[in-house]
Amino acid sequence: MKENEFKPYIPAEKITSEFTVTSIVIGVLLAVIFGAANAYLGLRVGMTVSASIPAAVISMGVIRLIMKKDSILESNMVQTIGSAGESLAAGAIFTLPALFLWANEGKSEPPSLLSISLIALVGGILGVLFMVPLRNALIVKEHGILPYPEGTACAEVLLAGEKGGAGAGTVFWGMGLAAVFKFLIDGLKIASGTLAIPVNFMKTTFSTQVYPALLSVGYICGIKISSYLFAGGVIGWFVLIPMIAIFGGSTVLYPAEVSIAQMYAEGGAQAIWDSYIRYIGAGAVAAGGIISLVKALPLILTTFRDSIKGLKSGTKAGNLRTQQDLDIRFVLGGIVVLMFALWLLPAIPVSFVGAILIIVFGFFFATVSSRMVGLVGSSNNPVSGMAIATLLFATLVLKMSGADGMTGMIGAIAIGSVICIVAAMAGDTSQDLKTGYILGATPKKQQIGELIGAVVSAFTIGIVLLLLNQAWGFGSEELAAPQATLMRMITEGVMGGNLPWGLILIGVFVAVVIEILSIPVLPVAIGLYLPLELSTAIMIGGILRWVIDWKFSGKNKEGDAGRGVLFCSGLIAGEGLVGILLAILAVVGIADAIDLSHIFNSGWLGGIILLIAIIACILFFARPERNGTDE
Repeated sequence: MKENEFKPYIPAEKITSEFTVTSIVIGVLLAVIFGAANAYLGLRVGMTVSASIPAAVISMGVIRLIMKKDSILESNMVQTIGSAGESLAAGAIFTLPALFLWANEGKSEPPSLLSISLIALVGGILGVLFMVPLRNALIVKEHGILPYPEGTACAEVLLAGEKGGAGAGTVFWGMGLAAVFKFLIDGLKIASGTLAIPVNFMKTTFSTQVYPALLSVGYICGIKISSYLFAGGVIGWFVLIPMIAIFGGSTVLYPAEVSIAQMYAEGGAQAIWDSYIRYIGAGAVAAGGIISLVKALPLILTTFRDSIKGLKSGTKAGNLRTQQDLDIRFVLGGIVVLMFALWLLPAIPVSFVGAILIIVFGFFFATVSSRMVGLVGSSNNPVSGMAIATLLFATLVLKMSGADGMTGMIGAIAIGSVICIVAAMAGDTSQDLKTGYILGATPKKQQIGELIGAVVSAFTIGIVLLLLNQAWGFGSEELAAPQATLMRMITEGVMGGNLPWGLILIGVFVAVVIEILSIPVLPVAIGLYLPLELSTAIMIGGILRWVIDWKFSGKNKEGDAGRGVLFCSGLIAGEGLVGILLAILAVVGIADAIDLSHIFNSGWLGGIILLIAIIACILFFARPERNGTDE
């Protein structure tokens, strides 16, 4: 389809408010909010959610309803800047906490705020810059071929907002209620956040957590993905743990140093999970990521070839407002400067070889990510597989070049972090540019907005990571940091060869069997890797989504614009923000002062009451609005 066959909502000849102080300020605030919230969520359960649509809805509520301004392109700029925070956070939390894990074990010095922020900053900016010359090839020339599901859905939400901007209130209600629930559970501690039922005859435990964000993840993902996650948890807690506990007896199995019987007697099913199941889960997740990458390899190679052809066919900007990109000289110059910054800045632990690897792998995976999200959406983009492949290769190269030991492992994680952030940011940028293309936004201004969001979010993520690590520590019950733990294990395994490969290979072959059965590997593998209490709560959310879709079939608006999805997005943001607040209170020593658990020792009862209340809130807000179509 030729460009002149498509007419955007705002014609190229029309000049309207777009890159304004209002849109920048609101966008930056949302980048900070959703970036921090997604960082917290990802470190807890290993999953993040898209912020584009909630950011678009909030911007419509503020710009249209409160400020009484009629500018769809301002709202689009807000979501462009705001979604950058979520994407950068998603890329950062998958890898960077590994540096804290080593520091917490006394193996290295803790990373500084400057170091974390610079790594995130370079990755974020590179992800945007790599996408700029690809816009014409992927967004313009293949409009109608590459659907970009999230980008198109976001445009539809913004266009629907032209009729009144309904939905912002739903997001804010979610944020407020989640803040209350989270503060009651983890702040005042008047109710248990985890409900567990011992299943003694099977030597295991059935459990669920009582947190709105977890149920919200399940609601947003839907019953199918939630059930895959739960299936992985069932394999771990009702197949593998009982087998190990029942048959293990007096056996002492590495990496544990006591017999399995003694381990179960002292720590129950959780101790067996800590010592064995998480390694099996790590093998399954690593294999799932690589399988996803291998399956996508033909598409990846085709993507890269077609994108390069698109570049060669001409990316010269036209004279129209909707054809203007950032100057290619600025883009290339920025990439060169960032390459030397990676090599020369002492705060970034990357060698010259590492800097070259980042530019080569970065452009390749940015190209792949930008096109793949256009075909399968951001949720199915195998960023973790790309990060694992990069980490394996980078660790081997650094080891062969003499950078072994802790120095080499830190360098490998830094390289993997930048690549992971590049891939996540490139995918987000392409979705935002698709939204802008449909609406008639100015690409150059959107690209500047992405850069602003990346810069702000880079420094935000550094503060958030330091704060959360100081409050609870990564790898703890509160912040499992599953992906980062996996990346650390892979790096240590390649560099030092000290992993329990037998357990990891069990996980690998579990993943292979799941793939043979034509079941999506990664969701099941993540469910196996996570504690059961997390996947159970996510499953409850998936069931709620199924109930709503069944009850209001034909009446409830499907897709990301549904009220339930907006409300759950607000729940996730609200819980994440209170999680950051509680971390601050823990650091300054106020957390113990507000702890009322000694007064309200409700335990199970309080947890059940709050779980029922959360479920009731989701069901209430997920109903279709009473506009005459739901009766």
